[in-house]
Amino acid sequence: MRRGMRKWWSAALVLALAAMLVSACGGSKNGGSSDGGGTQSPATSSSSGSNSGSEAGSSDGSRPTDSPYRDKYDPPVTITTVWGIDPALTFKNGETIENNVATRWALETLGIRIETLWSVTDTNNAFVTKMRLMMASGQQMPDVVTVGDEQLAHDLIDSGLFREVGTLFDAYANEKWKQAMALDPHVWDPYIRNGQRMGIPVLDYAYNHDYLLWIRQDWMDKLGLEAPKTLDDLEKVMEAFKYNNPDGLSPDQVIPLSIGFKNTFNTWMGDPSWVFGAFGTIPEQWNLTSEGTLEWGSIHPGAKQALETLKRWRDKGYIPAEAALWDENKTAEPAVAGVAGIIPGPYWMSGWPLQDTAKNVPHAVWKPYPIPAGPDGKAGRHGTRFTNGVTLISKDAKHPEALFTYQNYLFEHLADPEPGSQWDIGVFKGYDYDLDENGNPVYGDDIPGGAVNINRYWLVRDGARIPDAQMKALLRLADGKEPETRLEKELKNNYGPETPLAAKVLLSQPDISYIDMFSGPPTPTMKERLDYLKKIELQTFSEIIYGQRSIDEFDRFVENWKSSGGDQMTKEVNEWFEQTKVK
Repeated sequence: MRRGMRKWWSAALVLALAAMLVSACGGSKNGGSSDGGGTQSPATSSSSGSNSGSEAGSSDGSRPTDSPYRDKYDPPVTITTVWGIDPALTFKNGETIENNVATRWALETLGIRIETLWSVTDTNNAFVTKMRLMMASGQQMPDVVTVGDEQLAHDLIDSGLFREVGTLFDAYANEKWKQAMALDPHVWDPYIRNGQRMGIPVLDYAYNHDYLLWIRQDWMDKLGLEAPKTLDDLEKVMEAFKYNNPDGLSPDQVIPLSIGFKNTFNTWMGDPSWVFGAFGTIPEQWNLTSEGTLEWGSIHPGAKQALETLKRWRDKGYIPAEAALWDENKTAEPAVAGVAGIIPGPYWMSGWPLQDTAKNVPHAVWKPYPIPAGPDGKAGRHGTRFTNGVTLISKDAKHPEALFTYQNYLFEHLADPEPGSQWDIGVFKGYDYDLDENGNPVYGDDIPGGAVNINRYWLVRDGARIPDAQMKALLRLADGKEPETRLEKELKNNYGPETPLAAKVLLSQPDISYIDMFSGPPTPTMKERLDYLKKIELQTFSEIIYGQRSIDEFDRFVENWKSSGGDQMTKEVNEWFEQTKVK
């Protein structure tokens, strides 16, 4: 798996960090692939009835005089949307997702009124369920919706209820947004239908969910333990944490390794996918084989060895007894409570959730460590694409261009503002920053009433992100540079003291991140069989780990997977993969 994947990922690494050495060059003028014939104007290609005939803007950002695009709309225009609210999201001053400092900002600054059709706290896939009910019952779709669930996004695109967005992007997106999108032109691939771009990828930070291990350094020091370089080393650390606990916890109180796999073995925090990586595969994604074809990682022979390892760890009490019932957020609870010694996850966990451990155990210290290798020297973790969902625009939206007014402002002022610029020290006073009596900025708990995560208030998740911006800022901080830009200050103040070091630890293993190599739309067999195949996979893997099935059941699972649509799906995936290769 490694050789072919390394070549792709090294290219992505260069793209993500090239600006560390040279100033960024201008990106692709269009930021992505062409949309079919390209003669249809962005406004008239919607069924909204807009009568603008404008073509794509010129390279200097100018737009035709008859363009409906405005920097501020007077009278205001309305964008309708729906929300899946993060259960951890908080509000202050009596605000809600429907009416808050960000919605008021949009109206006052841009002349855009954000109207909420409905909102739901997003637990147990509540947002996905409500969107599906909305689609099935023929309800009016929101003008703009950002979707994180991959299958839901494809179903919405294929429903015919949403318009193409490529001509809009070419015409109205500013250069900073286009350059950010051009860092990886493949971000468009999943949302292309018949040559048209049907959804706008929501850009995320590079490496945002690539794993390392967070380990209680105070426990390591008191026990005189060395950094675990292999899985065998890691087992010795877990054994010591459990039976010689430095905080005096009894073995039944300690969770040496906090992981869970309630819904998946491959997610953004607290999963065991890196254990599979130690045996040459990553589960629940398409990996490149030595033959140059794509293979579903969960049927690789290495997955069987990983399951044997996880079963042994559960039998020894190294992982939670209820790991099969734990999702990502649940795995963080024992770490915050001070009873877990190790948790796998992203480089930013020093800020959340691990910073809260000190509230329960003041002397607790978490440090980042590299991913350990397996018996053959292999190490692997799932890699992160530069996206975190997709934004769709309804065919009935009356003002689709208004989304670009909104996002252009955020890419210009929020994504990576220069020192001394408008949002240099923070965005909303009293929310993500405040000023003390001397006029100096304060953050976090020093804000009267506490800080809130205003980045989840934006119309598009997290507002605007340039994929390589955060890692570049972190590396500057790791090298001892004093924070100057807003992004550097935000990282220092909100992301925890170990985050810059974690970035360096992460990049010390650049060749072990394996992204899902399939980025196209669902194949016909995926639409029919993937949910079922994932269900039997999750059930089989969990039952093997819990000893309810023998390890030999893995071989029967592979046979069943192949005969139940897996072989056909693999064929379709590789046909797509052949078409994407440079000729």
